[in-house]
Amino acid sequence: MTEQPALLVVGHGTRSRAGVDGFLALVDRVRTRAPHLPAVGGGFIELAPPPLTDAVAGLVAQGHRRFVAVPLVLVGAGHSKGDIPAALHREQLRNPGITYRYGRPLWPHATILSLLQERLDAVLDPADRGDTAVLLVGRGTTDPDANADVAKVARLLWEGRGLAFVEPAFVSLAWPDVAQGLERCRLLGARRVVVLPYFLFAGVLPDRLVAQARAWAAEHPDVEVREADLIGDCDALADVVLERYAEVVGGDVRMNCDTCLYRVSLPGFADRVGSPQTPHDHPDDPTDPHGHHHHDHTHAH
Repeated sequence: MTEQPALLVVGHGTRSRAGVDGFLALVDRVRTRAPHLPAVGGGFIELAPPPLTDAVAGLVAQGHRRFVAVPLVLVGAGHSKGDIPAALHREQLRNPGITYRYGRPLWPHATILSLLQERLDAVLDPADRGDTAVLLVGRGTTDPDANADVAKVARLLWEGRGLAFVEPAFVSLAWPDVAQGLERCRLLGARRVVVLPYFLFAGVLPDRLVAQARAWAAEHPDVEVREADLIGDCDALADVVLERYAEVVGGDVRMNCDTCLYRVSLPGFADRVGSPQTPHDHPDDPTDPHGHHHHDHTHAH
């Protein structure tokens, strides 16, 4: 019987130490919950150590040549569609003979919805749901497919849970932003709003989310604004990662390509169809032309 492939958990990276620690804790948790796997590694494509190249090199040094790579992202935006696959291809060039199969993002998995509900219930008595609006805040991207996923999660969270309503919003790059989202809730009649982050771990953008929500709340004392916690490292999240691994091994990876701007011509994005994908430069990767002095990247996480 052929040995199962090693699991490689791939994150984007963040300048937040707490965010890095959350990612590494989750990788350790996945490893602990799956002792049957040959090996579990994890790394980032940019911004923070450990870089993906170190994670791959460590697994190769242990004798592993076959991998399942699971992108630890909540929506299918540019990181999962282009940046991570490009980085994995670069590792194949560096390590001739290795192969990988690619899993899908976490997406609006039922477990993710349950975790969001748990974060909501931690700051709101379920008996008060009928009088409460929720503002689900995602990262925001230039990819309409990914932004639509956040709207889908908002709707799925609304259905069947007795909430007054759930509105989507974004921290950056997409409308409505946090303040606009809160204002929409107010205009729709909400007098209590729970701001619910659609983020895995701490980072620059979740911190910005909190600052924006508090600034709006300070100017609107007639609306009670509560803040829920991030999804964070937990057993249920680790199990979703392992489910994505199992899908790949079992041959049942159902990627959503119907509205991918790299495959389908969408209004305003026709130039993106078939565009080449190149990996990010990582400050701890020796091929990074900027080395440890790389400050030119515009992402902030």
